[in-house]
Amino acid sequence: MTFSVASIRKDFPMLAEKIYGQPLVYLDSAASAQKPQQVIEKESKFICHHYAAVHRGIYSLSSKATAMVENVRQQVADFINAADAEEIVFVKGTTEGINLIANSYGYRFIKPGDNIIISQMEHHANIVPWHLLACQIRFDIRVLPIDNAGKLIFEQLDKLIDSRTRLLSFTHMSNVLGTVNPVKKIIAYARQCAEKKKAQLHIVLDGAQSIMHQMIDVQDLDCDFYVFSGHKLYGPTGIGVLYGKKILLNALPPWQGGGAIIDKVSMTLAEPSIINITYENAPWRFEAGTLNIVGIIGLGEALRYVNNIGYQQISAHETSLMQYANQRLSTVKSLRFYGSDERQGVIALNLGDHHAYDVGSFLDNYGIAIRTGHHCALPLMNFYQVPAMCRVSLAVYTTKEEIDILVEKLQHIEKLLG
Repeated sequence: MTFSVASIRKDFPMLAEKIYGQPLVYLDSAASAQKPQQVIEKESKFICHHYAAVHRGIYSLSSKATAMVENVRQQVADFINAADAEEIVFVKGTTEGINLIANSYGYRFIKPGDNIIISQMEHHANIVPWHLLACQIRFDIRVLPIDNAGKLIFEQLDKLIDSRTRLLSFTHMSNVLGTVNPVKKIIAYARQCAEKKKAQLHIVLDGAQSIMHQMIDVQDLDCDFYVFSGHKLYGPTGIGVLYGKKILLNALPPWQGGGAIIDKVSMTLAEPSIINITYENAPWRFEAGTLNIVGIIGLGEALRYVNNIGYQQISAHETSLMQYANQRLSTVKSLRFYGSDERQGVIALNLGDHHAYDVGSFLDNYGIAIRTGHHCALPLMNFYQVPAMCRVSLAVYTTKEEIDILVEKLQHIEKLLG
């Protein structure tokens, strides 16, 4: 399709809303992107005409709903170039995906005295699950540092990896700084270091931020796991994806117990009773209970929407927009920027010494929505020695006119606050 941001904006009904009488300028897509009408209508149509429990019924409605869900699984596999649809596990989102890995892979492969590596720029979702697990298993967590430009010093992996390193888990793109890590290069280097140190190393990529900005090829990246959330990719909340290499997924135990993950269950009435359970193969052994069926259908439509536009056009628009935003924002004299100029989709800043919350509140009065706070990345705030940052994030529907409005209002706030 021919790219037209004006036409694309018409697909997003929320963008026509007003806040305090001002047109909405939505610059918080890194937290959650707005939803196109196509996704909204697809979910509504499914609820009205196709809804039924999946994987549980032989009647036609259930069979059709099951086929639709499994079609989306294949669609996701194609979208990220997984080798097999059975490498795609549906989860609530990135956070649940990482928790699943921690509580399945962690108990299977990590032993007391082992270690894993995460980075200094991680979201709490890629810190807390490992900390909770380490408190139980008693393994070490090592931290890959960043430099002043907000880039990973990945050469430090040669010092951090030893024979007892089991996992490297890090973000593809910083949710705060917009830094896009050279993940293919880092993964290749990590595997080289692991081979030299005779470490059985697996690699997790947090793709929550990168998935909306660039095409992902998990086979080319050679990661063992990749996780992302649907709601950051113009899809619904409450649905996400965990990709894992098939041979690895089938070696892991279920994380949650319940229906749909079972192959066989038997029990004896003798004392003590004996219960024997065998589980389905992946991905179904990780999908206990009733899936977010409607969310899966919405996710499929979101992927179709992105494919119809094309990542090449999305990237070209966002790159031009980021260059424009960097240029225009630099005219606000007291703005302080964090991270490198080589950022994607996200700009972290503060207005002088004013607290981010104050700036965000002022902008809200003008209908401008940005994210303020520590962005679930307190180690990063500590690195830059600030309590909070303002975060401006761009999407396929963001315009240069919206950047102009942001700059105008920041200059106004600058005069008001002094």
